[in-house]
Amino acid sequence: MDERRAAGGAPLTFEVEVNGRNHSVNIERAGHDRFRVSVDGRETIVDAQRSGQFGLSLLFPEAAHAGTRVSLAPGSAPGEMLAYLGGRVTQVVVNGRRTGRAADATTGAHGEQKIVAPMPGRVMRVLVAAGDRVDIRQPLVVVEAMKMENELRSPKAGTVKEVSVAPGASVESGRVLLVIE
Repeated sequence: MDERRAAGGAPLTFEVEVNGRNHSVNIERAGHDRFRVSVDGRETIVDAQRSGQFGLSLLFPEAAHAGTRVSLAPGSAPGEMLAYLGGRVTQVVVNGRRTGRAADATTGAHGEQKIVAPMPGRVMRVLVAAGDRVDIRQPLVVVEAMKMENELRSPKAGTVKEVSVAPGASVESGRVLLVIE
C-alpha cells in the first residue's frame, strides 16, 4: 500500500509569500509526525511537532538540510505566521491572494487584532498602554525568544483595547499580549 495513502488524507496545497516572493507548497503525510513537503517542486521530508499551544517546530532530517530546525508561530493577522531560522525572523503569509492579505499590506488589517507571542519567551518592554492611539507598523511590545529580541508591530492604525502582559512576564507561544481595535 502507498505510504501516502496509508497515512491518510489528500495532499494540501498552499500559496505562501516569503520576503515578497510567492511559492507553491504541497504537504502530505508520510508517517507519524512526518510530512513530505514540496516547495516550488523541490521535495523534502520534515518532522513536525507542536511547540506550545499554537507553535510548530519543523526538523529537516535529510542530508541536504540535516539538523535544520524552523519554528513557526502565529502572526498578528489571519493567514500570517512568523518563521524563525538561524536566529532570524521572517514573516510568512499563507494564501495571501485568496484572503486579501496583499491589499492589507498597504492599508492595514481590519477589525479587532490580537497581538500574540510568536514563540515562548519573556516580555522585555511594553511600549503602549490601554487607550493609546497607534499607527500601522508602530512598535507595541518587545519579546525576547531564543536569545533574540522580537519587536511586534501594529498591523493597523487604531486604539489599544487591552494590554494583558507586563515587562518580565514569561509567555508561551500564541498567548495574546495585547489587542488593537
